[in-house]
Amino acid sequence: MVSTSAAAEEAPEYAKLAVKYSTYKDYQADWDRIKVRAPHLYALVPLGKEWSVEAGLVVDSLSGATPRMHSSNSPVTGASYMSDERKAGDVKVTRYFQRSAVSVGSAYSKENDYVSKGLSVDARFSSDDNNRTWSVGAAVANDVIDTTYSGGNVVNRSKRTVELLAGVTQVLTPKDIMQLNLTYSSGKGYFTDPYKFYDKRPDYRRSGVILLRWNHYVESMDASVRSSYRYYADTFGVASHTTGLDWVQTAGKWTLTPGVRYYTQRAAKFYFDGVGNAAGQYDPAASKSVAQGYLNGGQIFSADQRLSAFGAITASIKVEYAFTDKTSVDLKFERYRQRSNLRLGGNGSPYIEPFNAEFVQAGFSTKF
Repeated sequence: MVSTSAAAEEAPEYAKLAVKYSTYKDYQADWDRIKVRAPHLYALVPLGKEWSVEAGLVVDSLSGATPRMHSSNSPVTGASYMSDERKAGDVKVTRYFQRSAVSVGSAYSKENDYVSKGLSVDARFSSDDNNRTWSVGAAVANDVIDTTYSGGNVVNRSKRTVELLAGVTQVLTPKDIMQLNLTYSSGKGYFTDPYKFYDKRPDYRRSGVILLRWNHYVESMDASVRSSYRYYADTFGVASHTTGLDWVQTAGKWTLTPGVRYYTQRAAKFYFDGVGNAAGQYDPAASKSVAQGYLNGGQIFSADQRLSAFGAITASIKVEYAFTDKTSVDLKFERYRQRSNLRLGGNGSPYIEPFNAEFVQAGFSTKF
């Protein structure tokens, strides 16, 4: 059921330990790209009623290849193949007051060619009736890219990003709760993908996000509807809309959560569309020739499919079983389908092969 009021700000009553293991893979037209395996450990420990500490640790093992230029008919260079391992951890300390809480966090991530360090601070403030909570936050991240690959060198290049967040969560009725978050991000430094030969991006990127969530409790079915809408826009020219809908159905110790999400994106203003031949088919040689001209001229451009115009649909299902009110296991499966013709309002970028991905996650959590 949707709560009619937020609880008073104090540390959680129990400590929590969660272990998850996830796998991810994506592919295009007989072209297996990326495979990722990631164990994740999370712990939260209350320190009296006024403090808590939480921490997470994840190790990603990645192998595969980056997307080809436009169609799968594009040539593949040795730099397209990769194998890497990412180790990342974060820790957050929270101080609770009567109607507010302040958190300070730190994060660190390291790969063979990429190191990221981050600091964050956030605070939330509740109204006298606990029906409204205001949230503010700020974070800064410093990334360093240092890699050598066939075709060029990227040595000790850096990127710095600052992010600001403001939001409000409001209880509307005994069965409805709504949340609105606004996020602004400003980054400067190296944004080019070092593993893509035909890629040269601006050295700054600013973006904004509007996120709206609404949860509704369906009393007659002892279920909840979770809906969301997200709008994103940045100085690259990318603009996207994301809508999501989940149905959370409880049945004794079981909880079943099917969901669907739709995503549509406008291409970056410097995205380079592929070139077609007289028959209207993708011409890899002509596309490469034009891209090489852009590269030789020092122009800002990219053939990265992730910056193209497209639409995507994700279907998911999550099953959770609670052994007790403190211990549970869960299993989640997602299937992602990306197509140019799924873009809202018209066809997306031409000559892009359908892109598919699958995500599986198993988890265990307990409180003590």
